Amino acid sequence: MGPQTRPRVVVNGRTRELGEVGGHVTLLEWLRGCGLTGAKEGCAEGECGACAVLVARDDGQDGTHWVAINACLVPAAAFDRQEVVTAEGLGGPGQLHPVQREMADRGGSQCGYCTPGFICSMAAEYYRPGRLAAVPAAGEHEHGPNGSGAGEHERGPNGFDLHALSGNLCRCTGYRPIRDAAYALGKPDADDPFLARLGGHAPAAASTMISSEQGRYVRPASFAEALELRAAYPDARLVAGSTDWGVELNIRHARAALTIGIDRIEELREFSDGPGGIDLGAALSLSEIEARLAGRVPLLAEVFPQFASRLIRNGATLGGNLGTASPIGDTAPALLALDASLVLASVAGEREVRLADYFTGYRQSVRRPDELIKTVRIPVPVAPVSAFHKIAKRRFDDISSVAVAYALRLDDGASGNSSADGAGGNGSAGGNSSASRVAEVRIGLGGVAATPLRAVAAEEALTGQPWTREAVAAAAEELARAGTPVSDHRASAGYRTAMLRNSLLKFYAQNPGAQNPAAENPGAENPRGGRS
Repeated sequence: MGPQTRPRVVVNGRTRELGEVGGHVTLLEWLRGCGLTGAKEGCAEGECGACAVLVARDDGQDGTHWVAINACLVPAAAFDRQEVVTAEGLGGPGQLHPVQREMADRGGSQCGYCTPGFICSMAAEYYRPGRLAAVPAAGEHEHGPNGSGAGEHERGPNGFDLHALSGNLCRCTGYRPIRDAAYALGKPDADDPFLARLGGHAPAAASTMISSEQGRYVRPASFAEALELRAAYPDARLVAGSTDWGVELNIRHARAALTIGIDRIEELREFSDGPGGIDLGAALSLSEIEARLAGRVPLLAEVFPQFASRLIRNGATLGGNLGTASPIGDTAPALLALDASLVLASVAGEREVRLADYFTGYRQSVRRPDELIKTVRIPVPVAPVSAFHKIAKRRFDDISSVAVAYALRLDDGASGNSSADGAGGNGSAGGNSSASRVAEVRIGLGGVAATPLRAVAAEEALTGQPWTREAVAAAAEELARAGTPVSDHRASAGYRTAMLRNSLLKFYAQNPGAQNPAAENPGAENPRGGRS
């Protein structure tokens, strides 16, 4: 490459050359090597948030928004011609940024190790346009003594979504002062340069090639070039959000001779919602999908808040989560319940494969070495009754022990179908002549076999039966026999079996007299379970 094309990054307003980082130097490692030591390495897995920084991303409306990501997971080479802001770039001792000032005033920091990461995550929410629109005018509300004021349990009176800080851990300060700082933030000043930046275009993706002694990083200039590279180097590592590969890089010290960056390829970032179905580009981040769907698919709206943390979802992709073929990825059970399919692309063309036929073994699939996942396709209309049950040891930011997704369609119950005859052994003994019958049901499972799978026997036990406690209890016994659960450090086989049975009973208890109601779309945020 000539001098004019040397890979470089704009960091805190200053252009810096990347150097020979290859595909193995993380953004965090590179930043610290530049003397920007605010961001720290804590867990090296994207769980603690000490490494969080801000990056400028396209907001989908020809503008920019600030996105917080885990710098410890992503390759520095992926940020060629991009803009990055660290805690040092937000403000300094002589002129604190409003987020820094509130954290200092309200005692939000003690040892300070995690503080720069909190600052960056808090700043991303501080500048979120939706929050700015919700900030009351002066005098419309009063803060409590610690700035918490009145408001929803996890949303401040200033519109601050506390889950924006998910994935940031603090082991000494405690979270109350940090929450108080977040809830005390007002609107940015009119002359705030980071606010002004939102009105400009985000940096475009750059065609990149960087080598090092450990391997190359290439960002193809086009989708066609990506497919050609995939065909020529089938063992190359495809990287989008790098929330899975970054862990392999840091913890297992894995290295690839060639890393191909596909996160900014337009054909992998397409989104469409039409009468023929919903197409989700494989390289769209989960946060982008969540925003664009806006609750259109209630089942996915339940999954997103339970998938890792906001920091992880800002990078993780469906293509990565499904590409690993992990049996504990959280999106697979939901997409199985939605009867989704995948568009697989190669230089030979494209083919569509139902997700139910995609997984073939532990971390194995029908995807050929020369193929990549282009699109996740969801048929419409989606089932009107749905739920996602994630059983894990922590409420947020955890890997599933068991994950169960339901998509149910009932008849209207007006035909007078009697459930008192007990036909098929699943009828209601007591009889409820007005009970709806199950017209269609799909149940996706994760964590109970070598692959994500459909609970076909339980589905068959329910289909055509009255939607009653007795019929559901009989089907729950079939669900308890699904898969081949094993005992490991997350749960015993017996526990997993019990959770399958209880999950279906819970689903019925949540929808006992359902006549195809719209599923709830909770606004809470977080857990992990399958990364991308």
